[in-house]
Amino acid sequence: MTEEIEFILDSTQESMEGTIAHLEKSFLNIRAGKASPAMLGSVFVDYYGSASPLSQVSKISVPDARTITLQPFEKNMLHPIEKAIMIANLGFNPMNNGDVIIISVPPLTEDRRRELAKQAKAEAEDAKIGIRNARKDANTEIKKLEKDGTSEDICKKAEEEVQSLTNSFIKKIDEHLVHKEAEIMKV
Repeated sequence: MTEEIEFILDSTQESMEGTIAHLEKSFLNIRAGKASPAMLGSVFVDYYGSASPLSQVSKISVPDARTITLQPFEKNMLHPIEKAIMIANLGFNPMNNGDVIIISVPPLTEDRRRELAKQAKAEAEDAKIGIRNARKDANTEIKKLEKDGTSEDICKKAEEEVQSLTNSFIKKIDEHLVHKEAEIMKV
C-alpha cells in the first residue's frame, strides 16, 4: 500500500481512538450511584481571576459511598468552591463547616437511573457519529487518491480496512455503553 493510504488509515485510527477517549471521559461525568471524585471533574473555580479545576484548589476525598469531602488549600476558597459546585448544576447541595465542604450524594431513584442511562446512550450515539465522520473523511481522501491515479484495487482494500476499523470501534462503544448502563442500573 502507498504511504498516503497508510497515513490516511493511521490518522483515521487516531481520530477514532480520540473519540473513544472522549466517550470514556464523558461517562466519568455520568454518576452511577456511589460517590467519586470524578463526579466533580467538570467543576471549575474562580481562583484569583482564572478558572481552575476543583482538584487544583482543594483536596477531594471520598470517606464513604455517599459522601464527598473537599478540603480547600486556602480557607478563603470555601465560598467560591461552594458557589462553583452549585453553578455546575450537578444536583449536589454542598455544606461547609468552616474547614471542609461536605457533599452528600443522594441515592439515585429509578427514574433518575433511567435518565442517566438515556444520557449515556446519547453520549454513545455521539461517539458513533464521530466514528462515522472519521470513516467518511477517510473514504473521501481515498477517493481523491483514486482520482489522482492510485490503483482501484488498492483503494478498495483501503476502504475495506477503514470499514473494519469503524466496525471495531463501534463495537468498543457498544461494550462501553453496556458496562456503563449496568453500572448505572446497579442498586
